[in-house]
Parts: sequence; structure tokens; C-alpha cells
Amino acid sequence: MVEEFGAALAPLTTMRVGGPAQRLVTVTTTDELVDAVREVDDAGEPVLIVGGGSNLVVSDAGFPGTVIRVATTGVTRESQDACGGAFVRVAAGEVWDGVVDQAVAQGWSGIEALSGIPGSAGATPVQNVGAYGQEVAQTIAQVRTWDRETQSVRTFAAADCAFAYRHSLFKSTTRYVVLDVAFQLPLADLSQPIAYADLAAGLDVELGARVPLADAREAVLAQRRKRGMVLDAADHDTWSCGSFFTNPLLSESAFARLVERVAERLGPEVTPPRYAGDGGSVKTSAAWLIDKAGFTKGYGAAREAGLSGRACLSTKHTLAVTNRGTATAADILALARAVRDGVRAAFGVVLVNEPVLIGHDL
Repeated sequence: MVEEFGAALAPLTTMRVGGPAQRLVTVTTTDELVDAVREVDDAGEPVLIVGGGSNLVVSDAGFPGTVIRVATTGVTRESQDACGGAFVRVAAGEVWDGVVDQAVAQGWSGIEALSGIPGSAGATPVQNVGAYGQEVAQTIAQVRTWDRETQSVRTFAAADCAFAYRHSLFKSTTRYVVLDVAFQLPLADLSQPIAYADLAAGLDVELGARVPLADAREAVLAQRRKRGMVLDAADHDTWSCGSFFTNPLLSESAFARLVERVAERLGPEVTPPRYAGDGGSVKTSAAWLIDKAGFTKGYGAAREAGLSGRACLSTKHTLAVTNRGTATAADILALARAVRDGVRAAFGVVLVNEPVLIGHDL
């Protein structure tokens, strides 16, 4: 366990903004993680748990308490057979893309479409991380946590995690700290059926086809690179939290109103994308709404509407709010507010931020 005072938090996040931590503790074992959380809880101090920092926007004032950086490691295959597949337990601090890479190499199917997603394994159940037709809820078997209320280890079966689109039980409360995640992964040389049109086109296969795991991973990485979604220190389009807004889930009546607003603004021949959402809802595309509301790729760089120019939408993808190298958290939030408010004014839909905001609100 390593302890620092006044340590910068910006380098620990993919957005690269935010002030210092009053105290930063880096833990490398599960026992250290539990001890660190229990210590600050017993002292009644504020605590922030940080993994890969890929879904975090910290205020410029920093964090007035203890930040626990989870750097635990370990990918353990606890069992494997032809019927049940591989039961693999992953420490919370493991780099997620490294886990996917290992799974592909071992012939463990089911998470190959989640290649290139930044962050740590422990964050994946919190957000129910998903992309290109897969989400971790499809393969998670267990999530082992530290229950801060009872001060005991508590293991959740997948059915008890309340997984939904980009949501889970763990996102709605700070009670549980993820210690490790167990995945049940089918044994296969081929991917799960390709469920995303652009991915199928890149692989030159039909939707629903299965391809070698390594081919699926490389195709996903290629798609993400095109959108600036694979971390690259030299590319400011990747200085982001990935998708800043989730795709809206609307009722049938709300979607009908959206169709009317789109027709009024863009003409009756234009209709918003429509997909099946959770619980009978209708999912539409946040990126489409942002673009059609007038916030095109690179918006913000020209200091539109009084913005600083230090933050702008990605030049590759309208869903990503990016730091162009010297942005502050205030710059990031100002741009995100302008986009959110512009979409609401144009279409009556309120976009919801996906990153966790520390010390400020959108």
C-alpha cells in the first residue's frame, strides 16, 4: 500500500482533468483494498474509489478526502469444461482490455466485442459495460464486493445485480466496493454472433455470422480506432471518457413526440433511429441527436457560444467530449452542458451523462 498527499488526480483519468486528492492510497491486493476502505469508513472521511479512471470527471478543486486507487491484479481460471465453459475470476484492478486479450488467446468467447474499452475490470459490472452487441451482463456469473454497511464480503449472483442498459445495482449506491468479478465464458474458437452492422461490414460477413475470435477482436479495435475510442496519448480525440452521453430510452409516446420534433426541424422524410430498449422502451441514438441538433464533430474548437476551445467534441465521433490538451474540468462540463441543452431545445430529449462527475453537476 502506497500513501501520498496532494497527489494529482488528472493523470489517473482518461479525460486528464481534475484537481488533487487530499490523500491518495494505492492498493495492490484485495486485503489492502478492504483495509483501506474500512479505515476511511471508520474515520468517517469521504472516499473515492478509482480504477482505470475512464469514466470519471473530477472537479478542478480535486477531492477533499481519501482516493483509493485500485491496482489489484489476477486473472484466475477456477474451472473449465466443455459444457460450462471457463469460470474465470478477475481482480477489480485488472486492465479490462488485457482481460479481453487473454480471453481471446485462451479460446474464451463472449467478451471479444468489448475489446479496446478502457478502464478496469471492477468497473465493468457497475456500468454494465457494453459495445457492438455485447455487454458484460451476458457473461458475468458473480460479483464479489466489500459491503461498507455490514463491513463484510458479499457476493452477488448475476441475477441479483439488477443489470440494465449501462446500469446496475452497484451504480445506484456507494455501499458496495467491487473486489473481483467472475465470468462464465463459453469455450469456442469462434466469436458470438456478430450483432452490429458496421462490425459485420468490416468483417465482410452477414449479421449473425461467427468469425474467429482474433478476427472479431481486431475488427472491433479497428471500429473503435476510427471513432477515437482506443487510448492513444498522442491523439487528443482519445482524451475523453468515451461516450459522454447514454443513448436515450423513451416510452412509445415520448418517441412519437420526438418523431414529430424531428419532422418539424428536419423535414418529414427524416426519422430518428429506433431500437428495442429495456422493459419495452424505445432506444434512440444520442450521437444522431447531437449531430442533428447542430453539434457536429469538432464542435467547440472554434470557441462557439463562448466556449474556451480547450475542450471540443471528438473530430471522429460526436458522442465523445474531449480534452484538447489543456482543458479544465470546467471546460469539459461547459461543453457537455451546451450539447445537452441544445439537444433538449431542438428535440425535447434530455441526454444523461455516462461518466461519474465528482465535485460538480451537469
